[in-house]
Amino acid sequence: MERLHVWSPRVLSVLRIIVALLFMEHGFMKLFQFPGPQPGAPSPLPLLLTAAGALEIFGGAHILIGLFTRPFAFLLSGMMAVAYFTAHASQGFWPGLNGGEPAILYCFVFLYFVFQGGGEWSIDAQVRKRP
Repeated sequence: MERLHVWSPRVLSVLRIIVALLFMEHGFMKLFQFPGPQPGAPSPLPLLLTAAGALEIFGGAHILIGLFTRPFAFLLSGMMAVAYFTAHASQGFWPGLNGGEPAILYCFVFLYFVFQGGGEWSIDAQVRKRP
């Protein structure tokens, strides 16, 4: 197990990168219908969903490269909590039935990044290493 511990900061970076790419996809689907339209999104997109899509792309890009990871993760975690309670919780208690599982997972993964940072392969870590 000790050998695995050495890899922890790198695996954290891999998790950050994968989560950011998946999160950004939601923004691209909302704003640009790429790689397809966001399922269930109205057309034209209301201002709140347009702002959410912009945050998903812009904030996701910062998470992707690991720049200002903690503040952007805090912002995105809150955004996903709001998304859950405004779009999913009113459709029933159980997240598996109300479609809110992804929102909850993103919320708590981003919250984890607030406390853990972006990992070894992030711009934040490279800036900290400079003398």
